[in-house]
Amino acid sequence: MTDKPAVRTAYHHGDLRAQLIEAVRDLVERHGPDGFSVAEAARRAGVSSAAPYKHFKDRPEILRGVVSEAMDRLRAGMEAGAAAYPHGSIEAVAAVGRAYVSFARAEPGVFRLVFGLTEGHADAPDLQAKGQGCFGVVLHATAACLHLQPDDREVQSRAYMLWSFVHGHSFLTIDQKSTVASARIDDWTYLMTVSRAILGQPVQP
Repeated sequence: MTDKPAVRTAYHHGDLRAQLIEAVRDLVERHGPDGFSVAEAARRAGVSSAAPYKHFKDRPEILRGVVSEAMDRLRAGMEAGAAAYPHGSIEAVAAVGRAYVSFARAEPGVFRLVFGLTEGHADAPDLQAKGQGCFGVVLHATAACLHLQPDDREVQSRAYMLWSFVHGHSFLTIDQKSTVASARIDDWTYLMTVSRAILGQPVQP
């Protein structure tokens, strides 16, 4: 008897990559980006320790794979948030932010990895493009609310302000810095208040 998982003898080429990314994602949540080994990820995926290197050249590339997949999910969540409310509404803007905060709450380790990964990031145009895609969701929601085009300078400025507020709130939340008495406010109230203030709409009492 052994507690080691059996090594799979057959798998679809694309499945192993996805399995490894999922294994590493879970390990990052449990131990942080520096607290896991490629061998452990391979064991969890049920393959040999050499198998990951058929898909990734090294450990940093595996982490970039985790980041890439996470950014796809983050963008999808933000788009779904906006789509749940009328196009151009302040609620649609706030819902984009809520999806962002919810992702950080659900996957704080991966969230930190997405914004803390620096090694090789400058040479990863695919990750840069995905980052722009996520910000593009904020831009389009902001533009619709202001009845302007996404490339308008006013839209660009206000979208950046919105992102800054939500990004900061997300990190304060997962770092448990938002539990002070003066910060006892639920996410939706916070996001609606910030969205109204930045987009020039009256703050509701």
